[in-house]
Amino acid sequence: MTQAKTAFVTGITGQDGSFLADLLLEKGYRVVGLVRRSTNYDYPNIRHLIGKVTLEYGDLIDSDCLNSLIAQYQPDEVYHIAAQSVPADSWKQPIVTAEITGVGTVRMLEAVRRHKPDAKFYQATSREIFGGVEQEVCDENTPFFANNPYGIAKQYAHLMMMNYRESYGLFACAGILFNHESERRSLHFVTRKVTMAAACIKLGIAHPPLNELGEPLVADGKLKIGNLDAVRDWGYAKEYVEAMWLMLQNDKPQDYVIATNTCFTVRDLCRVAFEAAGLNWEDHVVSDQRFHRPTEIAASRGDYGRAKRDLGWEPKTSFEDLIRLMVDYDLRLLSER
Repeated sequence: MTQAKTAFVTGITGQDGSFLADLLLEKGYRVVGLVRRSTNYDYPNIRHLIGKVTLEYGDLIDSDCLNSLIAQYQPDEVYHIAAQSVPADSWKQPIVTAEITGVGTVRMLEAVRRHKPDAKFYQATSREIFGGVEQEVCDENTPFFANNPYGIAKQYAHLMMMNYRESYGLFACAGILFNHESERRSLHFVTRKVTMAAACIKLGIAHPPLNELGEPLVADGKLKIGNLDAVRDWGYAKEYVEAMWLMLQNDKPQDYVIATNTCFTVRDLCRVAFEAAGLNWEDHVVSDQRFHRPTEIAASRGDYGRAKRDLGWEPKTSFEDLIRLMVDYDLRLLSER
């Protein structure tokens, strides 16, 4: 009987990490997840996985911990997804973002190089590395032009991953993922803010959750968000983690853009979400300067052609269906309270 492969997943409690754990378990892996220690031991995204995965507590700033865990578990595959992952927060926390999102990746790479150099390493790179590049469609050959602290940290991490691949022969590769959302997305992200707000207003929730400023997400029937004209290529996270796994099944490490090659504005997002709740978004959404970014990434779509050709991967869920799925989930979630 073939022994099950072991996968080590950082950021397992987040959106991508939890979906990835689901996928890996379905494929028969032993899954070990890295979790930051806290006084809160309730992780909604992996509540259904307790007892099915092994959780280890640690932090990306602790090299000794990372070295010890890789040496102990000897994983066949390492999926490095954890990060300070909110671009909007990175202006307020540029040093933390650099330390965790940037240098934290190097600590993971070092742990693998020292203790399991034959492991396959996946790096979660973001389309934010393209930043303000004036190009309608981005692919793997598009130059990097990160223009916010988060994107710059991700660009550093990506370049270091490439350096370890070239210098030490590690099987290290990256998914350059464009925006990907789901019902497991946190309220720090505009998609979930909009779908949750639509559900709160529809159901007349008296005490809505708080936004990143510590204020009620909805007040007097209004949602305050940033730039309504910002454009993004949005896909479904559950499908994107399949691409992560497929990359590590290659014979040779190769980086891939994972996207939908479509784009929509935040205005479109609001329209679809509020329509799904039977509401007119213009009656409930207000653009607030406090939520605007100091710099905005250029409008662009991601060309997933290489992933389709090499991996057989392509997106299946449309933008409209994704947002409706999220609104339906939030309506059910709030109705069960």
